[in-house]
Amino acid sequence: MKTEQPYLLTPGPITTTQSVKQAMLQDWGSWDADFRAMTARLCQRLVELIDGEGSHVCVPMQGSGTFAVEATLATLVPKEGKLLILMNGAYGQRMGKIMDYLGRDYVALDKGDYAPPRADEVEAMLAADPAITHVALVHCETSSGILNPVEEIAEVVARQGRRLIIDSMSAFGAVAISAKEVAFDALISSANKCFEGVPGFGFVLIRQSALEASKGNAHSLSMDLLDQWQYLAKTGQWRYTPPTHVVAAFLQALKEHAEEGGIAGRHARYQRNQQRLVAGMRQLGFETLLSDEWLSPIIITFFSPGHDSFDFQTFYDRMKARGFIIYPGKLTEAESFRLGCIGQLYDEQIDAVLEAVAAVLEEMGIPDGAPAHVLEAAASA
Repeated sequence: MKTEQPYLLTPGPITTTQSVKQAMLQDWGSWDADFRAMTARLCQRLVELIDGEGSHVCVPMQGSGTFAVEATLATLVPKEGKLLILMNGAYGQRMGKIMDYLGRDYVALDKGDYAPPRADEVEAMLAADPAITHVALVHCETSSGILNPVEEIAEVVARQGRRLIIDSMSAFGAVAISAKEVAFDALISSANKCFEGVPGFGFVLIRQSALEASKGNAHSLSMDLLDQWQYLAKTGQWRYTPPTHVVAAFLQALKEHAEEGGIAGRHARYQRNQQRLVAGMRQLGFETLLSDEWLSPIIITFFSPGHDSFDFQTFYDRMKARGFIIYPGKLTEAESFRLGCIGQLYDEQIDAVLEAVAAVLEEMGIPDGAPAHVLEAAASA
């Protein structure tokens, strides 16, 4: 199935609808009342999606999702505070790098490439270290595809009297979370993931009382979420030039998100994509990195074939030639690659992906996708 534009089997940017693309064809004045109204609608709708009315506010932030993560950590974690980072992949590790740059104290619970942090581990660390003020967790760690147990972590953090920051970059919009049921000070996401907008800004859904108490924390003028929010509340404008076309596209994406059934509808399609993709890949001999218990509906990590003829770049190039852009692995301990389930992907596209994988394996002279550890076990049997 070859298309003029390849489908993006990535965790974002993703393949968008034509109508989302078309929404960017008009120019907007960032100070104009029409654009200010667009920003207000965007923020209101996002707060509604977490049941956050009356407790949380939306602060949009220009740039990539990492800009929003850095802004959140710098704004909410005091200079004399201490952060516990729950790591099990590249994005938890990136939080540690941000804290290094900020020069602020942190400790990590590092679970390696793919094991989830569990409530008892977090509780033990919090009980042993009263200096920890905040806990940061990646909702869906896309380096492995794991969906971390946010609810059990949030319960422990609240019981221990600490504050929770959730990087939900690749989950929000397709995985339900309610501020009335899960206690968090901030949930961070971006336009170009499960809402199926285009890249250009992130946003933070942040407890208003925590934001108001953050004065003086930020290390940077442009990264100060308190200042960003106060200016937005006062004027209806972003402090500095906003990505106007991206905002327009995101509003169209939000409309289409609601038409699909909101978070529940989006989750149902992505989950169907995941199940269809995993079943088909397993029939071709591939193995998932994670057990079914921890598979997310966002992106799946597969072990690379262990056959001597397998070369990822060749595999990638031949998949692209068939209309699909896949994602390299990010694991330290195993050769892998990733296939995303989000964006404008339906049964037709998933089936075409599987046909393309089978065809490319045949071209490369590889009988199936069995990983190295399976081949080694068979050879020694």
